Amino acid sequence: MQTDGARVGQVVDLTNCDKEPIHIPGGIQPHGVLLVLQEPALTIRQVSENAEALLGVPARSLLGMALENLLTESQASSIRECLLSERLEDNNPLKLITRGGGREHFFNGIAHRHQGRLILELEPTSEKEALPYFGFYHQARSSMSRLRDAKDLSALCVEAVREVRRLTGFDRVIAYRFDEEWNGAVLAEDRLETADSYLGLWFPASDIPRQARELYTLNWLRIIPTTDYVPARILSLPEDTEQGPLDMSFCVLRSASPIHLEYLRNMGAPASMSISLIKEGRLWGLISCTHVSGPRYVPYEVRKACEFVGEFMSSLLVTKEGHEHYDQRIRAQSIQVRLLERMTRHPDVAVGLTQPPPELLELTGATGAAVYFNGRTTIIGQAPDDEQLQALIEWLAAKADPRELFCTVCLSNHYPEAAAFKDVAAGLIAASMSRGRHNYVLWFRPEVVQTVAWGGNPNKPVDMDGDQPRLHPRKSFALWKETVRGKSLPWKDYEVEAARELRRNVIDVALQRSEELLKLNMELERSNVELDSFAYAASHDLKEPLRGIHNYTSLVLREQADSLTPTNHKRMDTVVRLTQRMESLIDSLLHYAQVGRTELSVRETDLNEVLSSVLEVLKPRIDEAQVEVRVPRPLPPALCDRVRMAEVFTNLLTNAIKYNDKEKKWVEIGAMNTLDGGTTYYVRDNGIGIKPEYHDTIFRIFKRLHGRDKYGGGTGTGLTIVKRLIERHNGRLWLESQPGAGTTFFFTLGSEKPEPVTGTGAK
Repeated sequence: MQTDGARVGQVVDLTNCDKEPIHIPGGIQPHGVLLVLQEPALTIRQVSENAEALLGVPARSLLGMALENLLTESQASSIRECLLSERLEDNNPLKLITRGGGREHFFNGIAHRHQGRLILELEPTSEKEALPYFGFYHQARSSMSRLRDAKDLSALCVEAVREVRRLTGFDRVIAYRFDEEWNGAVLAEDRLETADSYLGLWFPASDIPRQARELYTLNWLRIIPTTDYVPARILSLPEDTEQGPLDMSFCVLRSASPIHLEYLRNMGAPASMSISLIKEGRLWGLISCTHVSGPRYVPYEVRKACEFVGEFMSSLLVTKEGHEHYDQRIRAQSIQVRLLERMTRHPDVAVGLTQPPPELLELTGATGAAVYFNGRTTIIGQAPDDEQLQALIEWLAAKADPRELFCTVCLSNHYPEAAAFKDVAAGLIAASMSRGRHNYVLWFRPEVVQTVAWGGNPNKPVDMDGDQPRLHPRKSFALWKETVRGKSLPWKDYEVEAARELRRNVIDVALQRSEELLKLNMELERSNVELDSFAYAASHDLKEPLRGIHNYTSLVLREQADSLTPTNHKRMDTVVRLTQRMESLIDSLLHYAQVGRTELSVRETDLNEVLSSVLEVLKPRIDEAQVEVRVPRPLPPALCDRVRMAEVFTNLLTNAIKYNDKEKKWVEIGAMNTLDGGTTYYVRDNGIGIKPEYHDTIFRIFKRLHGRDKYGGGTGTGLTIVKRLIERHNGRLWLESQPGAGTTFFFTLGSEKPEPVTGTGAK
């Protein structure tokens, strides 16, 4: 025989209570007996050591015995059938009569299976016959009617505590709800006049540690009839100890944590019972019963009625909470409709969300918001500065689950740097608006200094026991007020749901728009291929007659120059010059068409070697113009077409040299990292600059901003070709420039696979 008593008597204090394995205490509350049975023979493999006091049979002698040897002959067969059924718990409570010590003993039997073990708990009862369920039915129906008729959450909580106190007779019954940090706020109370009132008080999260909350989620009800008990240890057959300690997560008799028992005694509550309130699978709160007059045992049937109250109330939480702030909920829905309409209508989702600005704030009751889409941030109301926002977005991208809403009233608890801007953003709702990119809508609330009424000091809940290094639960539950800083006002459920609904709408709009763009891109790609083929064919076919015009005109000028009048000679010279220009334009058009038709040879490329070869070719021109070329640091390698990238650098450097009227000219070529881990390359000069209204115009084919012969002339196709080459690499080209302040061209090189050449008609 072995004792499963590893946890019984272990010293537990506030330094380790959050790690205490309360599901394997090694003992039970001694007002009942626990048996662990082996199926199908129903042999007793484990038993609580208090068996003799309640069964009249020594615990050790029960080990290895068949359960039927304890039962009366009339019961053995029916009880066996119930215990071996698949729907075991539907038979609870089993009405058992055992024989021992020369007399019969009556019990309520509560059975369940867990981790391959059949566990039977026996609670003494004076009833020989099963209580008719008519009494339970009438109690449950009465409770259900009162709860259903409650007009809102507050009324629901009031009715629930009244019902539970009426059913159980506890001196004090309270209902409280957990906040996001697991502090509990008392919402309703029904009590004896001599019991202290806790209504309106808060209880700190440390009162109910994490593992206790997990067990409350698994079990609807937990009872401790008296705190002054000595746990009855679990005795096992030697071979059963190899399975490890008995997991009592679902046991009614499971012994309570020593520190919790001390906590109840300090509260002046010799007995307690708790009923879980669960909303959408998560522990929402508790109905907590305490008795100040002494021990209190609640029979099984009454406990089931209370459990039903808890389950029925839990099913009403969503509905009753929905009745609160009804007008605000309706307004939030109307704002959602308007935002969705604008997002659908406007090509820029961010603009659709932020115009007019107040509606995005009203949706969640925020004082500030930031819409971060595709690297551009739009601010509404009060928000952190640009640098703080950028750091926050990077943190969210790294830490938060993009599939879930991130919501908090104390951002600095999760992100310590937020303490610097708590005056505008102590509270945060962050909604990721895309599945692949870091696009966010952020709502902010400022710090609101609050006074919280606690049931005892939450910051000093412990006392030292003399010189012993053991920490005890706090001994005072009197009103204690605290000024709380660093937190915003709480986000209401409907405000959080509004943010979640907006996220769904934005993603739906983005997906719809993506499908439309994909279809449009396919059509444009087909059109571009056809245009390229036409441009190639047209320019190729135009060169022959143009060459004939040029040759015949030149021939006339050579052979009949003397017979031509000065005016006609000048006209013929003009024809020659125009044919030369036309040939230059046709060559440029051919080149542009070839850019769209030629397959790229993409491979890992050292751009420093490409740049060196380009600078070598351009060296005479660079020396002539006396331009200083700067390369601050080596360029990172890239997946690209080496020849085409040489053409990109050549065109950009040629423009930088050409359009510069400064006495000291310079050009800088470099690269910088982006937030998403990519690279942006740039070519910067101190030249004449470009007016902002022409930043798009310069990329149009044959478009020049200056006279034909000014700044060395040209056809106006260089930047058009550069843009096309970058787009063929799935990259992007843009610029920053002001007149007289120089120009910087930026470009990226996108995915590994370049834009494919499709269609027909290539020659």
